[in-house]
Amino acid sequence: MNEKLALSDEILLSVDKPERYIGNEVNSVTKDKNKVDIRFAMCFPDVYEIGMSHLGIQILYGLFNSYDDVWCERVYSPWVDLDKVMREKNIPLFALESQEPVKNFDFLGFTIQYEMCYTNILQVLDLSGIPLKSCDRTWDDPIVIGGGPCTYNAEPMAEFFDLFYIGEGETRYRELFDLYKESKKNGDSREQFLRKCAKVPGIYVPSLYEIKYNDDWTIASINPMYEDVPQLVVKEMVTDLSDAFYPTKPVVPFIKATQDRVVLEVMRGCIRGCRFCQAGMLYRPLREKDVEVLEKYAVQLLENTGYEEISLSSLSSSDYSGLPELIDFLIDYCRKKKINISLPSLRIDAFSLDVMSKVQDIKKSSLTFAPEAGSQRMRDVINKGLTEEVILKGAHDAFEGGWNRVKLYFMLGLPGETDEDIEGIGDIANKIAKEYFDTVPKENRHGRTVDIVASTSFFVPKPFTPFQWAPMASKEDFLEKANTTRRGIMAQLNQKHIKYNWHETDASVMEGILARGDRRIADVILKAYKKGCIYDAWSEHFHYDVWMETFAECGIEPTFYTTRERSKDEIFPWDMLNCGVTKQFLYREWETAMSGKVSPNCRQQCMGCGARSYNVGVCMEEKTGRN
Repeated sequence: MNEKLALSDEILLSVDKPERYIGNEVNSVTKDKNKVDIRFAMCFPDVYEIGMSHLGIQILYGLFNSYDDVWCERVYSPWVDLDKVMREKNIPLFALESQEPVKNFDFLGFTIQYEMCYTNILQVLDLSGIPLKSCDRTWDDPIVIGGGPCTYNAEPMAEFFDLFYIGEGETRYRELFDLYKESKKNGDSREQFLRKCAKVPGIYVPSLYEIKYNDDWTIASINPMYEDVPQLVVKEMVTDLSDAFYPTKPVVPFIKATQDRVVLEVMRGCIRGCRFCQAGMLYRPLREKDVEVLEKYAVQLLENTGYEEISLSSLSSSDYSGLPELIDFLIDYCRKKKINISLPSLRIDAFSLDVMSKVQDIKKSSLTFAPEAGSQRMRDVINKGLTEEVILKGAHDAFEGGWNRVKLYFMLGLPGETDEDIEGIGDIANKIAKEYFDTVPKENRHGRTVDIVASTSFFVPKPFTPFQWAPMASKEDFLEKANTTRRGIMAQLNQKHIKYNWHETDASVMEGILARGDRRIADVILKAYKKGCIYDAWSEHFHYDVWMETFAECGIEPTFYTTRERSKDEIFPWDMLNCGVTKQFLYREWETAMSGKVSPNCRQQCMGCGARSYNVGVCMEEKTGRN
């Protein structure tokens, strides 16, 4: 137990959920700081409950702490109430395990999962007393490193980071730590150390690249400043998932986290090739873990945490080839222990419904379909590979099995979308409701009826997807599309059984600017932060007007990053990175999308995306050629 907490009892009693700040949770790691060479503060730049649910941090926390010479601790964004107190009383931000200031650490690592957390990164640096810009730091400051999906276009945040780790964290950190120790021993300058880091595969050092711009604001060139700095930084990837480190003693929070359960990662990557999905491209190729390994982990995780629920983690669990065997094991083990099984990311087919019937035999929760688009034409454009027939058959089987609640997820503002495509959302919701009344006789409804919730989010084009060339809809367009959807649902025969929710437009527009932004946006982020913008991912704290006013002050036109279509040969801000999928393949898919054609998935036919260069996973399997 920490003998001394960083915050006094008086402060802890004055803030919401003081348990966020005291550390000492089950399975948290404490070491003697005098017996380690490297102290690493791992930060999720959002509130504790969200950060504690993140699997990537749990993996790296366990891996780093398995090294004798490294002590990894955790830090999260203080909530707004404590943020205010820390500024008033000049309390430096501290890590949970030791309760010591983050500024005293060797590394401060951020996992960057979502663009709307960018100002929270500045909050953490600021409260820690670390200079916000990399160029102002000395050896007295930690090395600030970022990882996670947003690092695939980290340019808006490039000035604030020393390093970015591109790809999966398990492969290169040991090399980086040894390089740090050697540089310290040799008396290298900070700049010399960063230059050496640039030679480590997967490490991107933004200060070593020069960006030049054309008069029309597009990028003219991206060049390394030295010959020994790579032109292209290639993502790092775990090639053998079964053998990779996995934390069987994850830290268990004192308070309820967003994901309050054991998480079993069954595979990485996805075969589906949805053209809007960044994760599906970044994590190619699909790689699976052996069933025997997963069975062993499941037992250890449940024994070491005391959780009463286990969830499978992947982008599309239905595609895991060992799923039937794994499910049989979990059902058998969990039934005896009275543990719930949660199965997200399943496609609704007969097998999945059978599985869900077995694991939800007491409580039939709602079923989730993600058609993503209202019409078949639009589903073909985005390569969703889901027909109306399949959706209605899934609904029919579900209603027969005793379910009566369905959630539907759609996107508005997809490339080439028409009013007809949007009106299809209400149409398909109505057909599902009709399917319920056709399937379940009156006498079997037991006073229940069907509930359908249709939710729409606004489409944001992301780097390293076929839609990175696409124009994004404007705020006004988004609102009009949401109104068209609402009118379409209200015109349906079964509209009283359909509820409609939509995502806020302002946050989507901002996400779109940051997702495809370049280094020139850094000043806007810094100014917006200094005007009080933090927790932009939380609607009650997001100030769209402040952001737009700041763009105007900085002389930057936000629509340059959003509503403009890119030419085939435009240089993107992220073109110094290689995610394993080639730009040629992505453009080919963009053209295929615009012609309304579907591409086969990776198990049917290799589309030559480039991921085969890793020589692992689905790329090495024989193709079926079947749909």
